[in-house]
Amino acid sequence: IKERRDFSCALFDGSGRLVAQGDHMPVHLGSMPASVRAVLADLDLRPGEMGLVNDPFRGGTHLPDVTMVAPLVKPGDDAPSWYVASRAHHADMGGASPGSMPLARDLIQEGLVIPPVLWSRAGAPVAETRRLLLANVRTPEERLGDLAAQEASVRVGLARLAELMARRGAAEVAAYAGHLQARAERALRALLASLPDGVHSFGDVMEDDGLEGGPYAVQVQVQLRGDGVRLDFDGTAPAAPGGINAVPAIVRSAATYVFRSLLPTETPDNAGLHRPVEIAVPAGSLLDPPPGAAVAAGNVETSQRLVDVILGALAGALPRRVPAASQGTMNNVALGGVDPASGRPFTYYETVAGGHGGRPDGGGLTARHSHMTNSLNTPVEALEHALPVRVEQYAVRRGSGGAGRHRGGDGVVRTLRFLCDAEATVLSERRATAPGGLAGGAPGAPGRNRLLPADGSPARDLPAKFTRRMRAGEGLEISTPGGGGWGEPGRK
Repeated sequence: IKERRDFSCALFDGSGRLVAQGDHMPVHLGSMPASVRAVLADLDLRPGEMGLVNDPFRGGTHLPDVTMVAPLVKPGDDAPSWYVASRAHHADMGGASPGSMPLARDLIQEGLVIPPVLWSRAGAPVAETRRLLLANVRTPEERLGDLAAQEASVRVGLARLAELMARRGAAEVAAYAGHLQARAERALRALLASLPDGVHSFGDVMEDDGLEGGPYAVQVQVQLRGDGVRLDFDGTAPAAPGGINAVPAIVRSAATYVFRSLLPTETPDNAGLHRPVEIAVPAGSLLDPPPGAAVAAGNVETSQRLVDVILGALAGALPRRVPAASQGTMNNVALGGVDPASGRPFTYYETVAGGHGGRPDGGGLTARHSHMTNSLNTPVEALEHALPVRVEQYAVRRGSGGAGRHRGGDGVVRTLRFLCDAEATVLSERRATAPGGLAGGAPGAPGRNRLLPADGSPARDLPAKFTRRMRAGEGLEISTPGGGGWGEPGRK
């Protein structure tokens, strides 16, 4: 949370409609409102109370993403007129492996499932909730610190909102919340109305679920009609045994991100962006799995493929706006063990940057997070200071971007050398398939995961998704995909 900024803060009106949200973490854009609705449905929040939830089937995404919600009740009112919320990705929420991103067959194996519960009451901690949560994680002291920081952010939000109403008046603040929502809706409807009516389809695959093979189809049909759009995901594969299933809130996030990216940068992100977009997802599919299904990789990997297919379909309507495919994976790495220097357990999670797709107006960016992950790089110094690992290599993967009139950006090579025995989980995609080019551009290079033995013997390839006991002295090398190229090479 501190180094990578994997969090998001938001403001909701009294009906639970999103008014404003920091849009630096795209996978949170359309999903946090569902968590807030779940909290409001189960808890009658009063002043001084704060709700907590991470259940993916109650508006969450995957278990490490924990959402806090608190109400603001104006003096003299009975019901809240505003809600403030924050969501943060925690480095561990229990489960079968450190980092709570295991190759699981059900949700329980992935970690502690928290339905909407009270985190604070009358401004004081709910001790039972905190004891239960901290008893189920590997690093309780760190979790408590991160949860305290998250709670503090909500309290700051409440205080600043109260100050704003005192300065401008509650009625004016409420009116301008409505104006912001209407402004976002107008912007998206204007964009959609400028496009010719039509139907555009695109399909791709998730390579595997880490357990029982694949590939698993992800299919979308984008239906443009007037100033509205319908995204129909009929044809997407049934739910997978492993954790690449994505809940509907993630589908909404991917759609919101794509359309938000096509609008002017000053367009606010709020409920207005959701109104023109209808989404149809087949029940029981990879994008609407049955309750209790494993979902850890759906938030981080399937969300990327959703962006790929939505953009791929929209390229038919916006050929001069849509880029080629970016790396199409977050290259998730979760670690955990016991630090021999301190005797204390540690957990760690990061995503690794790659190449962006080439664009109609220029080349793709190199060594950047893309699409649904917009988190920051973990500095080498911070990682080595905190954990018993060494970053042996961190370099641009030259030539991994696809050729084209505008080349795709290059990926990176990141090698971690373990200083003690530890458990590592990697969830990645685009190892067997390549990020596609567009308008005649070539695909980017697929990624690659490798084990570097401690004795210096030749490196060995590892699967796209795995959990492995790493021995002291072994290295883990992650080579990330390049982006696809845009346009035929050599053409003006």
